[in-house]
Amino acid sequence: MNYELEVCIDNIESLHYAIQGGATRIELCSALALGGLTPSYGMMKQSARLSTIPVYAMIRPRQGDFLYDYDDIAMMLDDIDAAAEAKLQGVVLGALTAQGEIDQPQVKQLVTRAQQHGLGVTFHRAIDQCRDFRQALELLIDLGCERVLTSGQAPQVEQGISTLADMVSLAKGRICIMAGAGLTANNVTQIIQQTGVQEVHLSGKSVRPSHMQLKSAAAKMGRADVDDFMIPVTNPTAIAQVAEKLRILV
Repeated sequence: MNYELEVCIDNIESLHYAIQGGATRIELCSALALGGLTPSYGMMKQSARLSTIPVYAMIRPRQGDFLYDYDDIAMMLDDIDAAAEAKLQGVVLGALTAQGEIDQPQVKQLVTRAQQHGLGVTFHRAIDQCRDFRQALELLIDLGCERVLTSGQAPQVEQGISTLADMVSLAKGRICIMAGAGLTANNVTQIIQQTGVQEVHLSGKSVRPSHMQLKSAAAKMGRADVDDFMIPVTNPTAIAQVAEKLRILV
């Protein structure tokens, strides 16, 4: 059995590291510290030029919840168009109602636009904030999503193993269940063996020091507790360690 290893990144430097480590698909974002937002069109285009594996762009217009209004959806539709124009392979999206259910009209609109461009669709961890994951999965299958990224509605994927197993059983191969959130080389074997998932997702987060020679500590570019001279990047070793575990399982 072949397993898919998706790595989420928010800069082009990390694209190289993810592929080097053995990723089989990229989730392209901006602002991973906020859970991942829509990347720029330029980032989409450059990723398409450089990547040797499929790239799916996050379509999420802001941080926070997944309750969107007309303007949000209009932006998301434009961003799906941008992903297609950039020649990416898919998009990652989600939208909920205030009651914690899949917003069927909104998601249908977004999925339809993606499918018109021939893009694959992953429904992201908005499902982990749904009232009823069983109902949500059936709806996502009907809407034509190819996979759903989930921690099993838990803060970390290890805590969601039971729910993940239920999701895989319910899906019956009609939609792929991809496990993510706190996934590492230390737990990936357990998660796969106890849930039956065939796709996993991680960022392999690390940081590297800035190459700037002049480092002014006085002027901050954002939050006071963020070091502007430490650059978040994917750790290729962390990805390679997960990839090796997956090779052993095949």
